[in-house]
Amino acid sequence: MLTPELLLEAYCRGIFPMAVNQQPAIGWFSPDPRAVIPLDDRFHIPHGLRRALKKNRFAVTFDQGFESVIRECAHRPDGTWISDEIIESYCHLHRIGFAHSVETRLENKLVGGLYGVHIGGAFFGESMFHRETDASKVALVMLVERLRDRGFVLLDTQWQTPHLAQFGAEEIPRRDYLRRLRQAISLPCAF
Repeated sequence: MLTPELLLEAYCRGIFPMAVNQQPAIGWFSPDPRAVIPLDDRFHIPHGLRRALKKNRFAVTFDQGFESVIRECAHRPDGTWISDEIIESYCHLHRIGFAHSVETRLENKLVGGLYGVHIGGAFFGESMFHRETDASKVALVMLVERLRDRGFVLLDTQWQTPHLAQFGAEEIPRRDYLRRLRQAISLPCAF
C-alpha cells in the first residue's frame, strides 16, 4: 500500500511511483536528468495559447474535482501508469492536503485538467488530460500563476516531453534537482 508517509518521503527524496506495464506492480523512479518548468520569466506561453487565454473560454477551478481529474488522466487509449492503487493513494493525499488538481470546464463540464503533489515550495506535476483543445494547457498556465503567486520555487515535471518543452521545460542533472528540491521543500508555501 502506498501510504501518505511513504509517498511524501519518496517525493522529498526525488522519487515517485508509477504502475509498471499497466499492471498493479509499482515501480519507483528518479530520472536523471530531471525535467522542470521554470517559474520565472523563462516560462513560455505559446502564441496560439495566448490567444485562447484571451478568449476566456474555460472556467478554471482548483481542488474542486480531484478524483475526477485523476480518473480522466488514467483513462487513456494508449494505456497509463495510473493504477487503481495510485488513484486511491493520491485521493488520500488530496484529502489530507498534499495532492491538488486544476480543472478546466466548458459549460460546467470537466474538459481538462491536471493533478500533482505539493510539499513546501515544490509542486510535483503528475499527469494532465484534455477533452477540448487547449484545456490542459490552460490548466498548466493557471497552475504556474498560482505557484508564482504563492512563492513556490520548483515545478517538477519528471520527464521532458515535446508538449512541456513548448512551455520552457528544461532538463537538469539529478544532483542539481535534488539541491533545488531540498531548498524548495523547506519553504512554508500553501497551495
